Amino acid sequence: MIDTSHLPPLPCYVSGEYTTLPEARISPLDRGFIFGDGVYEGIALYGQPGQAPRPFRFEQHMARLERSLAETRIPNPHTRDEWRQIAMQLIATYHQMASAGGKQGTEAAATDWFYYFQVTRGVALRDHPMLPGLTPTVFATCLPMKPPTDEQRQKGVACVSADDFRWKKAHIKSISLLGAVFSRQISFEQGALETVMFRDGFLSEAAASNVWVVKNGVVQGPPKDNLVLEGIRYGAIQALCAQEGIGFELRRIPRAEVMAADELMLSSATKEVLPITTLDGQPVGDGRPGPVYARLYAAYQRAKTAA
Repeated sequence: MIDTSHLPPLPCYVSGEYTTLPEARISPLDRGFIFGDGVYEGIALYGQPGQAPRPFRFEQHMARLERSLAETRIPNPHTRDEWRQIAMQLIATYHQMASAGGKQGTEAAATDWFYYFQVTRGVALRDHPMLPGLTPTVFATCLPMKPPTDEQRQKGVACVSADDFRWKKAHIKSISLLGAVFSRQISFEQGALETVMFRDGFLSEAAASNVWVVKNGVVQGPPKDNLVLEGIRYGAIQALCAQEGIGFELRRIPRAEVMAADELMLSSATKEVLPITTLDGQPVGDGRPGPVYARLYAAYQRAKTAA
């Protein structure tokens, strides 16, 4: 018997059924469990006190989900409208819990949440080939967001670097995340927030974030290819740079240029944009969050409000 008593009774969705985390059940022969054969998305939800939060850049997440499903040859089990309906139903339920208060309400009381959902190829006897005719398994839930602290925003964060040893289909947002687990463990064991990775001497990404280089006022990032997961912030940061009159460029960036950057930043759904002020024990720029970060962070907050 699986002990789920430690899980909060938060609502979730499993292949057509709305249930709670302790009650959710998925077959042990699901290919997501056996092979990590599936893809996922994580959407930031932003709200105001007393209001249900709203998904940030929902359509962009849907477009990336569709790309990942096409790459893995998993049929999309829902239309975009159906995906939105599932999300909004769960968000509404969480908002009701938060409004009701009590033990369950405490778990859902955060203003900003994180909407996680994944699609696996489905259930079958264990066999490696992509078996046709399976019904994809869908799981979705909302969790309180864990944003960076005020101190991390004010002082920046420390990161370490490592070689990118992961597979060469990083553009697929796969639930097979053992490579990310190993790479994140590198920074965790050194007391750093993230691991900035390089493949063949060029910047790729961090364990669970994209990495941005600022030099002479221009924001630069790796190209959108199979070696980097195109974070939703790729498009968001490009748009914010355009609004702010900040230069933006995607290209292969040598390690030496990263180490000599004026500013370095991380981006992800939970981090938004976050300054790196120490890399491998050395200060980035003058060792403080820089002016480009400050402008992008302020613009990002305005974009959240308008979402």
